[in-house]
Amino acid sequence: MKKYKLIKKDYITLPNGTKLYRIQAMCDFGSVKKEEIGGYVESKNNLSHDGLCWVSCDAWVSGNARVSGNAWVSGDAWVSGNAWVSGNAMVSGNARVSGNAWEKSPLYIQGTKAPLTNCKYGYIQIGCICKTIKDWEKDYKKIGEENGYSDSEIKEYGEYIKLFKKVGK
Repeated sequence: MKKYKLIKKDYITLPNGTKLYRIQAMCDFGSVKKEEIGGYVESKNNLSHDGLCWVSCDAWVSGNARVSGNAWVSGDAWVSGNAWVSGNAMVSGNARVSGNAWEKSPLYIQGTKAPLTNCKYGYIQIGCICKTIKDWEKDYKKIGEENGYSDSEIKEYGEYIKLFKKVGK
């Protein structure tokens, strides 16, 4: 007996046109119960290659989690919450991937004095300091002065903060 099926009528379409289908358990395994609704996968190749109930493999995608591309979840690994696993990623063993996903890939800029990245949703990390975008907008001049940035470097980082606000959340 197959471990799960793709629910062809329940899918989401990614911006690139790829369809991800909701999955449903076809038997009990691990903590998953028969008929339990799972997360989204692009194809059966994204979740334990064999996909059979009798195989000792409790891999599962749950909640609104998404697995696409050549990504593969196997062993006793779980992808849950709003997490996204894609590309050539492999989640295996007892790994757990969960939480919220980025709508866009994280942004990274190598500034004159320190790098900038959106360390988590709605935040920017400049060097070792991580603050909300709103806090950076309010405090970047003061923080720059306290850390020995020149006026032109402070202006540079002000522009980066505007860019993060616009495209890097």
